[in-house]
Amino acid sequence: MARKPTSDTQLDSTRRQLLKLAGATVAVGGLGLKVGLAHAASASDAGDILDVAIIGGGLAGLTAARDLRQGGLESFVVLEARDRVGGRTLNFQYEGYVSEVGGQWTGPGQTAVADLARQLEIGTFPSYYEGSSVILGGDGRLEIDFHGGMGTDLPVADKLSVMSREVPSGEPWKSPRAAEWDKLSVGDWLAQQNVKMENQLGWDSTVSISGGVPVQKMGLLHYLSMINSANCDFETLDSMKDAAQGTRLVGGSQILSIKMAEQLGDKVRLQCPVRKISNWNDEIVSLHTDQGVVRARKVIMAIHPALCNQVQFEPALPDARAALQRAWPAHSPGRKAAVVYSRPFWREKGLNGQVMMSEGAVGWAYDNSPPNGEIGIINAFVSNANVPSDPELAKKLVVDVLARALGEEARQPLKYHDHDWKFADPWTITCVSAIPPGFWSKHGEALRPQCGNLFWSGTETADIWAGYMDGAVRSGHHSALQVLNALRRV
Repeated sequence: MARKPTSDTQLDSTRRQLLKLAGATVAVGGLGLKVGLAHAASASDAGDILDVAIIGGGLAGLTAARDLRQGGLESFVVLEARDRVGGRTLNFQYEGYVSEVGGQWTGPGQTAVADLARQLEIGTFPSYYEGSSVILGGDGRLEIDFHGGMGTDLPVADKLSVMSREVPSGEPWKSPRAAEWDKLSVGDWLAQQNVKMENQLGWDSTVSISGGVPVQKMGLLHYLSMINSANCDFETLDSMKDAAQGTRLVGGSQILSIKMAEQLGDKVRLQCPVRKISNWNDEIVSLHTDQGVVRARKVIMAIHPALCNQVQFEPALPDARAALQRAWPAHSPGRKAAVVYSRPFWREKGLNGQVMMSEGAVGWAYDNSPPNGEIGIINAFVSNANVPSDPELAKKLVVDVLARALGEEARQPLKYHDHDWKFADPWTITCVSAIPPGFWSKHGEALRPQCGNLFWSGTETADIWAGYMDGAVRSGHHSALQVLNALRRV
């Protein structure tokens, strides 16, 4: 028998509670573990109609589910294709110590994820950046103290900060200068600034790390929208000190999703990919999964826009939305290595563990040790173009770089863990969205508007800190409120 729809009184109460809950934030694994939730549970019975189905068990989807429950709504389910929760956040564990091999940092202005961590009783601690970074180029080696920054030149950075004031973070295509700036890549613009050769590596590193592509492939308009999120201050986006890479979570970033999933219990179904969505423009939507058909009145799509291309929609989505999904860049899967040592020996030498290369096996390495430095962990962004997929060969190349930069002690790691997101699972086709020139002007308007009973969520849809964990949490809050309002109107 079909469940009775939630009453108007319940939904009024739900909406009031959610508005109160989200007011401060709506203004972006167990340890790499497979959370043993309800992946063996059966799908909805043929006559069981849910109020809400959420596709995606990452930060956005789980935040939305948590908000629904806290608002008093129980008729929902979270459908996750992987055998774990966390999406693009993932922990690696070594003898009880945690390092992240996915998204990991928070910083000033990222109040949504900070509030969530506090509510889940997850502590934070500062990233380590004290001391000198090591720059490697050719046969040369140079130690420089960037004081928590990345070595980009401030006059050029200040220009970007000023320009970002004209590019709304959530709607860059509405900038009065969108037509002009969306024609350029960051590399095109930097070429006009006469950037000094010694500063070029810093620009290459910071754009590649935050955007997943070289400066020549990152759209200027999109990059300015990212700076806009950071209070229109390039250094707040770029640096570790008092910036977006400044804070880490005790227990690793995946702990946010793990704790939310534990609270949600059997509302979360793992290993339950959605293959087809039919009748999305009718009163009841049918979701065809590997565990059967789920029927719901409203659907929150908390997955990456390009991943939506792996779902069959009947009827077809509106042309503009379908075009956005087809064009969304999905070529930056990312690869991260965690190299474990008995102690952070580099600190004793006045080094902060950060290594930058003009070209080679490592794009950027940094100290990712636990809060009190009980052991030493260096995380490294590994270049797939220069490092083979074989873990042992990769280990040798990465360790050689670290030994050259930090000292011969680096040749004796206790553990080397290499996570290549390209091969990790079919559901993580890219880690960051490297938006190219011209994309927002052509496709931006189709990003957020709902399609029938489909509501788009995920960090890419956030008003600020899109692409970050904070943006994911914000988008989860927003989609929960959207759905509750829609249910109330019904």
